Amino acid sequence: MSSLRIAVIGGGAAGFFGAITAAETYPDATVTIYEKSRQVLGKVRVSGGGRCNVTHACFDNRQFIKHYPRGERWLRPLLNQFDAQATVRWFESRGVTLKTEADGRMFPTTDSSETIIHCLTRTADRLGVRVRTSCGIAALTPAEGHWTLQLQTGETLTADRVLVAVGGYPQSPSYGWLPPVTEPDALVSPVPSLFTFNTPDNPLLALAGVSVPNALVSVQGTNQRQSGPLLITHWGFSGPAILRLSAWAARDLAGVDYRFTLRIQWLGDRTEAQIRDGFTLFRQQHPKKLVTSQNPFGLPGRLWDAFCAEAGVTEVTRWSELPGKAQNRLVEKLTNSQFAVSGKSTFKDEFVTCGGIATGSLNPQTLESTTHPGLFFAGEVIDVDGITGGFNFQNAWTTGYIAGKHLGR
Repeated sequence: MSSLRIAVIGGGAAGFFGAITAAETYPDATVTIYEKSRQVLGKVRVSGGGRCNVTHACFDNRQFIKHYPRGERWLRPLLNQFDAQATVRWFESRGVTLKTEADGRMFPTTDSSETIIHCLTRTADRLGVRVRTSCGIAALTPAEGHWTLQLQTGETLTADRVLVAVGGYPQSPSYGWLPPVTEPDALVSPVPSLFTFNTPDNPLLALAGVSVPNALVSVQGTNQRQSGPLLITHWGFSGPAILRLSAWAARDLAGVDYRFTLRIQWLGDRTEAQIRDGFTLFRQQHPKKLVTSQNPFGLPGRLWDAFCAEAGVTEVTRWSELPGKAQNRLVEKLTNSQFAVSGKSTFKDEFVTCGGIATGSLNPQTLESTTHPGLFFAGEVIDVDGITGGFNFQNAWTTGYIAGKHLGR
C-alpha cells in the first residue's frame, strides 16, 4: 500500500475529515488535499457566526434524520457508523470539548471556529496529509488503474483513488469537470437551500432587527409550513423559521422563481378564537390602558405599533374603547399577514445546495461511485442537505469518515 496515492478534492469539512480518516486507516498511503481557494475550511470559519455549529445534540438517529429535507433515508444507515455522538467523541479525543446550547446546537466551548480549524489542520499535519491551496481542478479523467487530475494552473497529476468533497455547486454546468456518468439521473439539478426572503413592498421593512420567538410561516397554496423564531430584516424576513421553510420548500420555490405569497402567523399556532379570547380578557383586566402601549401577547412594541397603525387604532384609543372592526383587523394581522416575496438572499456565507450527486449512484456502504471504481464522494456535493443547527456539518463528518475508511480498499 506504500504506493497508494489518494487525492481529496475540496478542503472543507468533509474533505479534511475524509483525508484524516484515510491517513489514519491507511498510514502508508500518500494523502493530498486540493483546495481551489487560498484558504481551507472556509465554511467552518464562518459557521454559527464564527463559532462553528459542529453538530446537534440529538443522539437518537431516528430523530436526527428528520432534520434533512433530502437524503434522510439514505443517511440513516450511515449515521449508524458515525453519528453525532461519535463526532463529539472524535473532537473530545483530540482536545476539543463541545457544549450544548438551549436549542440543541453544539459549539466548541471556546465559541471560536478557529478551535475546530486548528484541530483539523493540526491532526492532518500530524498524519502527514498534504494540503495544496489555489489548486482548482479543471478535469478529472479515469485512466487504466488510476486517475488523471488536470489542475486549472495547467499542472497534471495522477492519483489511485479520488475523494470529491467540493461542496455544493449552484448550477449543473459547474460539475462539468467530473468524469461522465452512464446513469441518466446521476446528477440531481442543484437549487439553493437555506436562504432568506426578499419582500421589497413590505411595510415592516422599517422594523429591521425586530424578531418574534415563535411564528408560523407558510407558502400560500402549498402545504409547506414551518415554525420558530422570525426576524424582520431590511430586505424582508429571515430567522430559523424562514430558513427551515426555504430548505423544505427549496424545489417548490425554485419552480416559481422565488415569487410567491408568504403567510405569517405571528403567534405561532394560536387560533383565531384563542386570540379573541386573549383580547377579551385583556380588555376586562386593563380597560383604561392605551391599546398601543400594552398588548396581550408580549409582541415587540414596534411591531405592535405597526399592526395598530395598519388596523386604524389611534394612539389615544383605550382597550375599553377598541372598536370591533379594529380588533378584527388586528386579529387578521396576527393570524394571516401576507407578503409578496420577490427573490431571495443567501443566508450570510452559510449557503447550502439542494441537489448534486444522486445518492443512488453511490455504493451505500462505501460512498464509491457505482460507475467509476476508485472515485468517492462526501459532503454537500451529494444530494443530501439539512436545516440549520449543525445537521449539514454532521453530514460532512459522517460521509467524510465513511469514504475515508474505504478509500484504500
